[in-house]
Amino acid sequence: MARSQAKSQRKASGGRYRSARTKKHHELAGFAAQTKLDDEKRTKQKRTIGGNSKRVLLQGKDINVADKKGKTQTTEIVNVIENPSNPHLVRRNILTKGAVVETKLGKARVTSRPGQEGTLNGVLI
Repeated sequence: MARSQAKSQRKASGGRYRSARTKKHHELAGFAAQTKLDDEKRTKQKRTIGGNSKRVLLQGKDINVADKKGKTQTTEIVNVIENPSNPHLVRRNILTKGAVVETKLGKARVTSRPGQEGTLNGVLI
């Protein structure tokens, strides 16, 4: 079954919407990058609409962390502590936006979307 970004076929009451047409290729959703915490940095280039490209981060260890004053420095991630979007991602050490990670400088929250932007940015908590 294809992953689609089209409107749901079910109403809030549970009834069905009858679709006037089938799924189109440009409506199909891609799979999540599932960026993992690992020693080696690995990226992949992905073709997007219009022939443009997007760099996807598959695994990484370093994060650009900004402190309260705005000073930014690169540090190493030690562990994933919590993830409010899905607690099961913590056990698998998967990095998403909003995940709280333990770094050598302290706890940091990931502010970038590593599966979309290809970089890991964060702010100290």
